[in-house]
Amino acid sequence: MQIPYYVAFILAVSIAIFAVQNSAAPLITIKFLIWNFETSLIYLILGSIGVGIVFTLLIWIPRSIRSAIRRKKAIKEMP
Repeated sequence: MQIPYYVAFILAVSIAIFAVQNSAAPLITIKFLIWNFETSLIYLILGSIGVGIVFTLLIWIPRSIRSAIRRKKAIKEMP
């Protein structure tokens, strides 16, 4: 049961190492509609990873809660 924690820890350490090694990356300009942002490439990559994690959690958490509720109901209905 602890394997996902180890995988998450290794992934977090890998991302941190990646960020430190690429902190001197050149600036890039991001254009979206009427806005222009200038940022380092590493911040764009880390932001994309963060947004992906948040969206994944937003999809996963409600599904997990519903599954736990169904499991509790099934256990209560057992004779």
